[in-house]
Amino acid sequence: MSFHIELVPAFADNYIFLVSDADLGLAMIVDPGDGDAALKALRERDLFLSLILNTHHHADHTGGNEKLQREYGAPVIGPAREQSRIAGLSRGVAHGDVVTFSTLRGEVLGTSGHTSGHVSYYFPSLKALFCGDVLFSLGCGRLFEGTAAEMWGSLKMLRALSDDTLVYCAHEYSEGNAAFARALDKNNDALKQRADEIAALRRLGKPTIPALLGNEKLCNPFLRADAPDLRRALAASGFAAADADPAAVFGLIRGAKDQFRIAK
Repeated sequence: MSFHIELVPAFADNYIFLVSDADLGLAMIVDPGDGDAALKALRERDLFLSLILNTHHHADHTGGNEKLQREYGAPVIGPAREQSRIAGLSRGVAHGDVVTFSTLRGEVLGTSGHTSGHVSYYFPSLKALFCGDVLFSLGCGRLFEGTAAEMWGSLKMLRALSDDTLVYCAHEYSEGNAAFARALDKNNDALKQRADEIAALRRLGKPTIPALLGNEKLCNPFLRADAPDLRRALAASGFAAADADPAAVFGLIRGAKDQFRIAK
């Protein structure tokens, strides 16, 4: 089977992910916030939609569910804990469940923190992680419905995946995230290199997604709340005690990001 993953831009900075089986002419859509954009992409590629995956209930990830269901009759799979808040949900899933598309097998990972039931989908044969708004390139989602400890646990779970995992996050936030990460972690050479790469891609109008998880482990401060070098730097600046609990350090970093503004 020949599978292909494409990014479909939506709204100001969302990405919808279209996974296609070229041999069978079938498609799976992840987080179709904009039904018109998803429908246009499917029609242009002459693909039949057979599955919709939602990572969480926010409208910019689920708003196109019903339009696509009316057109194709595709089932919608999403987090069971958010079932009442997702239009058209056919099957609720939780950590440890499995989803299938064509010959692909995807693992459901419970990644609460951004929302109460947020899930991510990992397809080992594609090395692809569809993580919605829990993990971004050089960033992570806001804590709308969860605690810092919950989100830190979710991020550690994703961090445990192999370095060659491709991170398909749902927003183009990399450039702003890079500015914050560099302000926090000034002596990280890997981060500087990644930030330069992101800036070059954005100057050309190109997406920075997917991100390589191995790079994120080196550069993303939200995955590094327990990293000795970052913790020493934070302690030296008075940001967090050197022996602080990693979940607490993560919470401080997330709070600082919430207040961060890029200098004009």
